[in-house]
Amino acid sequence: MSGCKPLDIPMPQNLKLLPHDERKGKEDELLGNPKRYRKLISKLLYVTITHPHISFCVQTLNQLMHNPTKAHMVAAKGVVRYLKGCPIMGLLISSEGEPVLECFCDSNWVSYGITKRSVTSYLLKFGGSSVMWKAKKQSTVSKSLTKAEYRALSMATFEIVSTRVLL
Repeated sequence: MSGCKPLDIPMPQNLKLLPHDERKGKEDELLGNPKRYRKLISKLLYVTITHPHISFCVQTLNQLMHNPTKAHMVAAKGVVRYLKGCPIMGLLISSEGEPVLECFCDSNWVSYGITKRSVTSYLLKFGGSSVMWKAKKQSTVSKSLTKAEYRALSMATFEIVSTRVLL
């Protein structure tokens, strides 16, 4: 794809990528060779280390590895085309700033529509630079926003303790 035209965004905002078995016979068909899709996604997962801004798109595409369709492959290639247009973007760590560990966390209650699970997100910063971030579906369904927030806080606290041990 070295000769492809770069894209401005990794994935359109309203793009609905569904698993093949939930499409119920729509025009999309399975890929003849799913290994190519899986190999591309594994490479994109590696790229998220230095390009965290594509993490959500790659995570979404990663959940469709079981039965990838042609539409899934087009979306994955769109992420590659986006990366072609921004090769100098990446993770920068500042040499200035106080060596202080900060954490920000949040939870979106019942935001994952299929399973009704909440999504926990957190960001760890050290010296003003982001060193760890994550967005993950919670393992259980929360009956209230408060419970979802406590679960998010618990996950973030665990990461803080683990990171402090490494420092």
